[in-house]
Amino acid sequence: MTPKDPFATSGLQPVENSRELAQEPTNQVESKFLILIADDSPDSAAVVSLYLQQQGYRVVTASNGEDAIKIATQTLPNLILMDISMPGLDGLGATRRIREDERLHDIPIVAVTAFGTEGFQRAAYDVGISGYLTKPLDFDRMCHLIARLLSPS
Repeated sequence: MTPKDPFATSGLQPVENSRELAQEPTNQVESKFLILIADDSPDSAAVVSLYLQQQGYRVVTASNGEDAIKIATQTLPNLILMDISMPGLDGLGATRRIREDERLHDIPIVAVTAFGTEGFQRAAYDVGISGYLTKPLDFDRMCHLIARLLSPS
């Protein structure tokens, strides 16, 4: 199996360091932010990806936890939307491993899941999740959370 090019889903050219782009002062800062969507449902990933691209964000995708870690390491996204329930390495396990990597440690990770119970939320925050969204997604709420997590303050 050949390795997946993380930019193949969005037509992006490789970026030296996407974190440096977030530091540039500009009125259209969000257009320079790179968001990684980790979701095993191709339909869900596509819908969220298209919506975020329409909002001016650049997007890469991963279909499982292992790929999310690899792609995050390659692209250094500004934010990760992490599905919790994925085959193999789930979103909580992937988040735990991302938090152990010094280069990725401070990237905001938002849990995206159908499980809205307090127990799931507590488990997510315990491994280092920065925000929690339940499916079906409220796109306005998602955009407000992303903007808050990516704001410099």
